[in-house]
Amino acid sequence: MSTDMKSAAAEGLLSKRPPMNLDAENSVLGCLMLVNDTVDQVLGILNADQFYDDQNRRIFSTIADMFERGDRGIDAVTLANELEKLGSLEKAGGVPKILDIMETVPHAAHAEYYAKIVREKWLQRQLIYTCNEILKEAHHSSDDINDILSRSEQKIFQLAEQQESLTRSDMKSILMETWDRINSRRDQEGTVSGLNSGFVGLNELTSGYQKSELIILAARPSMGKTAFVCNSTLAVAGLAKSGVLLFSLEQSKAELAERLLCIHSKVDGHKVRQGDLDEMDHHALLEGSTELSQYPIFVDDQPGRTMSQIAAVSRRMKRQYDIGIVIIDYLQLIEAEDKNQPREQQIASITRRLKFLAKDLDIPVVALAQLNRGVEQREDKRPRLADLRESGAIEQDADVVMFLHRPEAYDPEDRPGEAFVIVAKNRSGPIGDAHLTWIKQQLRFVDYSPLSAPEGGWVDDGF
Repeated sequence: MSTDMKSAAAEGLLSKRPPMNLDAENSVLGCLMLVNDTVDQVLGILNADQFYDDQNRRIFSTIADMFERGDRGIDAVTLANELEKLGSLEKAGGVPKILDIMETVPHAAHAEYYAKIVREKWLQRQLIYTCNEILKEAHHSSDDINDILSRSEQKIFQLAEQQESLTRSDMKSILMETWDRINSRRDQEGTVSGLNSGFVGLNELTSGYQKSELIILAARPSMGKTAFVCNSTLAVAGLAKSGVLLFSLEQSKAELAERLLCIHSKVDGHKVRQGDLDEMDHHALLEGSTELSQYPIFVDDQPGRTMSQIAAVSRRMKRQYDIGIVIIDYLQLIEAEDKNQPREQQIASITRRLKFLAKDLDIPVVALAQLNRGVEQREDKRPRLADLRESGAIEQDADVVMFLHRPEAYDPEDRPGEAFVIVAKNRSGPIGDAHLTWIKQQLRFVDYSPLSAPEGGWVDDGF
């Protein structure tokens, strides 16, 4: 089909009468007048703007207002009287319209069913209007195509959220789900209930990376944040067999793949960069590459990603590959949607949306973050929550805040080769330190053992 024919077809569809069901609209209104107890039920599903017919919108709005102020004797007479007082009776179709509604209700007990039909027709109309907006933008916008696609996907997803917002759970069903989780944990006592972080000490504090949680890992530059999440990525994908979506806003996918390969193969990263590889190293990398290619790891290295783009990509990857975790390296590199806002408000908006994303996809979201320089100006270099850069909202929105700390980064003689993940905030568990060993040459963090670090530690060359 030619472009002109496609455009003509699209215009033809848009000129059609929008989806509606006036019988369902009338039936909803009739139910509300016949059985006032259904008003609460219907108000949880519909609002006046979702009615197609203007007269029906006026009638529904008036019934809702009467109910909200405590009227419980809503019928044809009291409704007509209220509309007349408001000067809207004739605009609402008059008494004949109200009586006609009362006479055409198939079954008053089906109010919720009729309300859902009305809402579905409204959503269909909204979908048509949204697609029309997308069509116009695709024709006329000069913006980058990725931005147009991201905005389009976001608009469609917002409609999907409208449909999902109907899902409500009573306490009985919530408790049943809760008991299922409790019993599952009891049956698997001693195992990690969340995604395995790859570190025993950290798992003991957090029980792994938990669903719906926003986890912040913060540190000063060159502490090894990226190396740490690479180690965790391999654990999640390899041990937990769960898909990982990694947004690398600073490093290219090639650089990241090289890091992952060095860690997985336990080969000196410096030798790999220099090309100084013996047969054993080469074989280890080849074998590691074969194994790593089977891991469900997905990397997005597009720079300047906005939260809308990150959310859109994450939702798409969740649908297509059922990813189990999103990792972002790093938070302060996410582009603000509103560049006129103060930076602190921008970061607050980003962290809030990251938390929404974790909850919406029901997976953990791990975001790396930079600490401010204040930590370096203190005698005690151990990070604190107050050191989070640019916004207290990071601490507020996060379920878990962790700091990566290597004392030798400030003093080569101070506990060389040792590292600590400091869990400074844990909404659902204890705080404390996970003691690790930093094997610099291989870019690896491992659970601490005096035998895992060589005497004198590793030379820190800025990885």
